[in-house]
Amino acid sequence: MRNAIIATIKSFNIANAEKLTKRFPNWNITLITDKSRLTEATLASVNPEYVFFPHWSWIIPADIYTKTECVVFHMTDLPFGRGGSPMQNLIVRKIYETKIAALRAEKGMDTGPVYLKRDLDISTGSANEILSRVSDVIFNDMIPAFLNAEKHLAPRPQQGATTVFSRRTPQDSDMRSAAMQTTQDLYDFVRMLDGEGYPPAFIKAGRLKLILKNAERHGTKITGTFEAVENDCE
Repeated sequence: MRNAIIATIKSFNIANAEKLTKRFPNWNITLITDKSRLTEATLASVNPEYVFFPHWSWIIPADIYTKTECVVFHMTDLPFGRGGSPMQNLIVRKIYETKIAALRAEKGMDTGPVYLKRDLDISTGSANEILSRVSDVIFNDMIPAFLNAEKHLAPRPQQGATTVFSRRTPQDSDMRSAAMQTTQDLYDFVRMLDGEGYPPAFIKAGRLKLILKNAERHGTKITGTFEAVENDCE
């Protein structure tokens, strides 16, 4: 029996990880959803060939990535778009065709050599819908490529010009901070923040904070829903 760990926090990744364990009975796959369980003791107990990180919000400790092969998944065509909030940074730049990269974790942020890349279209859909599509590609194609391989896949160094993205903050979800000129701008801004764990798009009006979700395009018109919260303004 071969061993692997999947460390992830998104609900759709957890569901896909559970399905994956049934598809690969020759692998003993341990699922970690709490960062307190990602320890040297866990590694010693499981003795994994790989630790996969389909979506992980914390820095991977050196005592983890130096002791086993850790595979991170990143939503850009590396080395373009290293760093935080890749989906949002791509969409605000009107970059709708990108890649999912599987790379080896190392000390630098998204600097490791790349095993695989897969195409990804992010021109439509909410953050949740896009991340669900990403999850399907990772669990139905990319992780199986590792598990089905007789030998460990050999990663290659990143090539090309490097661009680094800055991680977005909750304040960046304020629509007044956005360069809003067209209905496409509005659609993109609302949808890219409409997902599990993301601070949603909002705009303040007096003592009200209007939270915007469920953006849909209808020709040149954008529809959606909003929630009004009182006494939530600075």
